[in-house]
Amino acid sequence: MLDYLIAFFSQYGMFLLEGSRDTIVMTGVSTALSYLFGIPIGVLVTISAPGSLKPHAGLNAILGWIVNIGRSIPFIILLVALIPVTKFIVGTSLGVPGAIVPLVFAATPFVARMVESSLQEISPGCIEAAQSFGAGVFQIIWKVMLHEALPSLVRGASITFITLFGYSAIAGAIGAGGLGDIAIRYGYYRYQDDVMVATIIILIVLVQLVQSIGDILARRIDKRG
Repeated sequence: MLDYLIAFFSQYGMFLLEGSRDTIVMTGVSTALSYLFGIPIGVLVTISAPGSLKPHAGLNAILGWIVNIGRSIPFIILLVALIPVTKFIVGTSLGVPGAIVPLVFAATPFVARMVESSLQEISPGCIEAAQSFGAGVFQIIWKVMLHEALPSLVRGASITFITLFGYSAIAGAIGAGGLGDIAIRYGYYRYQDDVMVATIIILIVLVQLVQSIGDILARRIDKRG
């Protein structure tokens, strides 16, 4: 058994390491960009809701529809449909750069809804107290809403990262690289079950690691208890 493992890792170890690196890069960059776009959308959906800071029925409805439509499209369909857009933005639809664009498009509506949910958990008393002290809308959003929701946002980021792990495996089906590409090319097309099992184990370890880090950070940030 030991001889088999040594032979396996000598042949595929570097290959799996590079696939892990590509998966982490495409997932990490996509998560960061989806939060860059998703947080403002989630904030706008929240503050434009009836009875919120800046109620605006039209804006709230439009943003709500955009988010719902984005979340309704299966990722594999979005992946193919965005190939021209991906080529226009990054110059290719293959490899890690080619995977990041559709991953961001898929994750941003998901992030927007999670941000909205996190902001809605904030006690109205905190916002009312800030208003009574004369705080403006931007100050309330930045110093009260986002600050109070930070632990929930951190947990949401780890969930998004893990979700995009699964999406990155789907992207591997069309040459996006990473562990998904390795699992499909070697585990599926070439019937190399040992490579398939290795990629699954690596994915499980990475998911557990990301979830643990997210939970630890959220607990340290949360000063409420």
